[in-house]
Amino acid sequence: MKYNLIVILLFVFGALHAQDKTQDTVKRKSLLVDHSKDKPKARYDQYRIVTLQNDTTYVDTSLTIKKLYKFNYLRKDIFGLLPFSNEGQTYNTLDFGLNNFSSLPEMGFLAKHFSFYNANQINYYSVATPLTELYYKSVMEQGQTVDALITMNTSERLNFSVSFKGLRSLGKYINQLSSTGNFVFTSNYRTKQGQYGFNAHYTGQDILNNENGGITTPTDFESGNPIYKNRASLNVFQKDATSFLKGKRLFLDHFYRLNATKSTNNIYVLHQFNYENKFFEYAQPTIKSTVNETTSYSQFGNAYVLNNLKDQTHYNKMYNKVGVQFENQSFGKLQVFAEDFRDNFYYQKVIVLESGTIPSVVSHKINTLGGQYDYRKNKWQGTFSASKAISKQTISDIEALMVYKLDSVHKLSFQFQNISKAPNSNLALYQSNFAHYNWYTSFSNEKINAIKVDAQTKWFTAGFQFINLKDHLYYSKDSLNREIISPKQYGSAINYLSLKLSKEVSFRKWSLDNTVLFQEVKQADKILNVPQFVIRNSLYFTDYYFKKALFLQTGVTLNYFTKYYGNSYNPVVGEFYVQGTQKIGNYPNLDFFINGRIRQTRIFIIAEHFNSNFSKFNFYSDPNNPYHDFMVRFGLVWNFFQ
Repeated sequence: MKYNLIVILLFVFGALHAQDKTQDTVKRKSLLVDHSKDKPKARYDQYRIVTLQNDTTYVDTSLTIKKLYKFNYLRKDIFGLLPFSNEGQTYNTLDFGLNNFSSLPEMGFLAKHFSFYNANQINYYSVATPLTELYYKSVMEQGQTVDALITMNTSERLNFSVSFKGLRSLGKYINQLSSTGNFVFTSNYRTKQGQYGFNAHYTGQDILNNENGGITTPTDFESGNPIYKNRASLNVFQKDATSFLKGKRLFLDHFYRLNATKSTNNIYVLHQFNYENKFFEYAQPTIKSTVNETTSYSQFGNAYVLNNLKDQTHYNKMYNKVGVQFENQSFGKLQVFAEDFRDNFYYQKVIVLESGTIPSVVSHKINTLGGQYDYRKNKWQGTFSASKAISKQTISDIEALMVYKLDSVHKLSFQFQNISKAPNSNLALYQSNFAHYNWYTSFSNEKINAIKVDAQTKWFTAGFQFINLKDHLYYSKDSLNREIISPKQYGSAINYLSLKLSKEVSFRKWSLDNTVLFQEVKQADKILNVPQFVIRNSLYFTDYYFKKALFLQTGVTLNYFTKYYGNSYNPVVGEFYVQGTQKIGNYPNLDFFINGRIRQTRIFIIAEHFNSNFSKFNFYSDPNNPYHDFMVRFGLVWNFFQ
């Protein structure tokens, strides 16, 4: 680690020495790419990032407190997510409102998918000159995480991009290695008159985790005994178990306008194609866990094998959406579409038990018809869509989004969603060499009604959510002494309410950034458990140095959430389950940071959880897994404009 720090410091001082007198461009609006004198300069708005929904942002090399919040493995603000102690592991969800609901069934293993890119998370680019972005951050032990992107336009209308995010981190506890890779290739194209265009991508992703099942004796961790401050001295349930998720995807979204030139009225033919296959494996060579000198048992119950247990699940899906869209410059866009969804969730055998037969496959064939209306005029923007299955498997989805944008700062949005969601496949079927992890169920669709209101002003940002759940699906324990879980459906209603407020206060060179989340759940039984308050405060100082060549931020961030019955992670099924015996939370987490910006390079040095050295050892990510101790991590994000 010390050698990496030396390299970073040499880079900083070398960059400062080479820096000219150009003033810092934090606001980004005046950023120009440095070309030779005989070539024109590219504007910042010629480096575009476009989502599948055609929302456009621009490459931003500024340094703000928000960039610190996104400087993590997921490359996004993780307020409301609680990381486990090693980089590349799963996250406990503190903010239930972060869940995105889709009516179509998914593979499942949701705890393994936090770093797995879905089709709607892939970005597409349009750049005036080739652009490269490099992300680097040190990890807990023996490794690093790197995210590299290069994108270029071969012409004004055709773009390609290639990116790869890789991680290796050994971790501080026994059997905690994380090793992941996410490869993404994208392309997008538009004809000269905009008659035809496409967005396409290919992804190859793999997520490997050693799974230790948590510590066996929490009292050793909480004692503060110097022996156990070396976290490798703490005993864990599994010393050789692993989980592995792998997936590949081909995706194409394209359109064709029937009229050759765009006019007041236009008709488009739309088509979206998504083919994906995935593979999940849980392997555990040693079945029994040694808890102490006199006690050993199987954490997940009895197994059909004596050793070298290996469970493998296969999944593939194909999705097609075909539509016709009528566009009028005054009326908006009206679209009718049909969807065809097919998937297979399967194993290599049929299991016959006394309680019944566990088949080898669960398949879906779902066809839906729907429509969508998009309206955009003056300060109003709206999208309204509805779809309903016409096949044997019934699903439905009604969504509405209204946005009123007063100006570039003030915006109000209202969103409504009514969904009848098909159960995920691993809830319906699962096979394992663990005797109690075999099921074949028939659950009803989940019914979800959600209302979301967001307000963005120059004074504050606020968000309100209300979610009503019926026939909610979840996992919970079936044994007091073993971690034996199974899926269940809750027949009564669950009402979830949240209010989130964000406000930054500045005085001269000092700023205080505050975010507070309040949550309340009304339910007859404790099925949906969340902390009542989640808080983040950052107090920091900013200034320029070296004739404004260096823009510096330094300060402290506090993260805190109130005590609650946090869900526990189960590696066999790659899911979190509900538990009501042990609370986590009510501990402060303090990070000290120094961030710097030199031209298009942002440098971060963070002393994470520095208060762990003088606080109680009561910090957990779930009831079996402690949060990580104090450590210094550093890295950078570097953009190259060629």
